[in-house]
Amino acid sequence: MKKIGIIGCGWLGNHIAERLADRYEIFATTTTPSKTGELESKGYHVTLASFPDEADSETEPWNAAPDLDAIIIGVPFSGIRGAQVPMTGRRENLLKFIGDYRGQIFLMSSTGVYPQAEKEFTEDDQPAAEVESERFILGKFPQANILRLAGLMGGDRLLKNYNISGLDQLVNHIHYADICSVIEKMLENQSQSKVYNVVAPVHPNKEEVINAQKDLPYSGERIAEGRTLSPAKLISELDFEFQYPDPRYFHLVNA
Repeated sequence: MKKIGIIGCGWLGNHIAERLADRYEIFATTTTPSKTGELESKGYHVTLASFPDEADSETEPWNAAPDLDAIIIGVPFSGIRGAQVPMTGRRENLLKFIGDYRGQIFLMSSTGVYPQAEKEFTEDDQPAAEVESERFILGKFPQANILRLAGLMGGDRLLKNYNISGLDQLVNHIHYADICSVIEKMLENQSQSKVYNVVAPVHPNKEEVINAQKDLPYSGERIAEGRTLSPAKLISELDFEFQYPDPRYFHLVNA
């Protein structure tokens, strides 16, 4: 059985692990001692590891890393909504933890790296080499894949469950099931050095999404302009078909 490492096995990391567990031996890290037993009960190999903002001279290379077929990095390396904030120490700690790994790597980034402008953004609008929270990994691991994730949704994470403002704004969301499918395909293809916007292709406004999830009618008009992210490159290069292309229906189990 192949082996995969998930650094930062939180909400998304757990979903990824559950999807892959029948084909991969899971090696996971968590910062929370109380989560260790929960993860181990699922059959995962668990390491307590934290990546503080200050460089830690005691950080040691992950002893599992050399035997892993792939590593997925779920620890955030940018601020809220992808803001580029100094995290030099945290990044140094992560690089030391991974060591001299030469296998397949996935960095979970954010579509927040794009400016707040009313246009449709593609990956070419923001090369990874110009994004501080992405280029640090490519400097040591040029083979790393960078997945720019839209707003994480699915399960209990639905727009209707939050106190939302700006109801006329278009959404850029992604269901966790489609993130898992993207990673599955890229693992199968042995993809390297790819940068993808991982975002549902349909962009309704917030009110449309909330009303649909509450089974309420929507009588407004869909605006055509706003800040949106394009998944066209992902769809084309991976021949990818979204299970949940429309955020209005993220609450449906078998969409």
